Amino acid sequence: MTVTLLGAAEIRRLAAELDVTPTKKLGQNFVTDANTVRKIVQAARVQPGERVVEVGPGLGSLTLAILETGAAVTAVEIDHRLAARLPQTAAEHGVPEGALTVVDADALRVAELPGEPTVLVANLPYNVSVPVLLHFLETFPYLQRGVVMVQAEVAERLAAKPGSKIYGSPSVKAAWYGEWRLTGTVSRQVFWPVPNVDSLLVGFDRSDGERGSEAERRRTFEIVDAAFNQRRKMLRQALSGVFGSSAAATEVLTAAGVAPTARGEDLTVDDYQRIAQQAPAVPDAAAAV
Repeated sequence: MTVTLLGAAEIRRLAAELDVTPTKKLGQNFVTDANTVRKIVQAARVQPGERVVEVGPGLGSLTLAILETGAAVTAVEIDHRLAARLPQTAAEHGVPEGALTVVDADALRVAELPGEPTVLVANLPYNVSVPVLLHFLETFPYLQRGVVMVQAEVAERLAAKPGSKIYGSPSVKAAWYGEWRLTGTVSRQVFWPVPNVDSLLVGFDRSDGERGSEAERRRTFEIVDAAFNQRRKMLRQALSGVFGSSAAATEVLTAAGVAPTARGEDLTVDDYQRIAQQAPAVPDAAAAV
């Protein structure tokens, strides 16, 4: 049986049936165009037999497009009504039994994923897109690649390179896990309701091997946050709070091969990791409690 996709009229009917009114609080904007959801799936290079995780499936537009390829889906949905209805919608549209697993939970709190999916495909709510991405990449090392639709500004930040004005903390933290790239544009008109922001597709491929330990990642991210919290300042000043003084920061930066007069936006993720590696050991706050 062929998997069929949702149309605009059916999406509105389902929403009415469930008494779902898309809310800004949850960042709900449902995609009503079949060509758009297929475009997202193609950009993610989804293959038959793969296991894909989707965050925020909503009424199932993108879910069905992923399942149409012959892939299996683990869908994480915070809205109980939507999570409960999705398996029925899938069955009504020809999805074979066992191909869809629904996890009724907040994506920011999920600690395990059934089937250990290797691909992430999602239309992420604008208000939590970066935290969700970083949580999934940190928590699920088996995720190897993905494509997500996010607010254009967020996508550009994730894919930004050192030296650009939009390069910031999310850019560096995302780069810890792999390479990011912009993969396509999405019209506002394919959403219901129509959002007041533009959307882009951004894709990633996880780097081979482990970049560093969890302790090193936390230390690196702490340094990244400090650098961009005062991005107009030279690093020796911006990191003085982390290392105790401007002089101490200068010593660490010099040992890491980074100019103390550089600014946060000039550094790559490798630079930040070297700084973390040169930094004096800090007692584990959790262990000290």
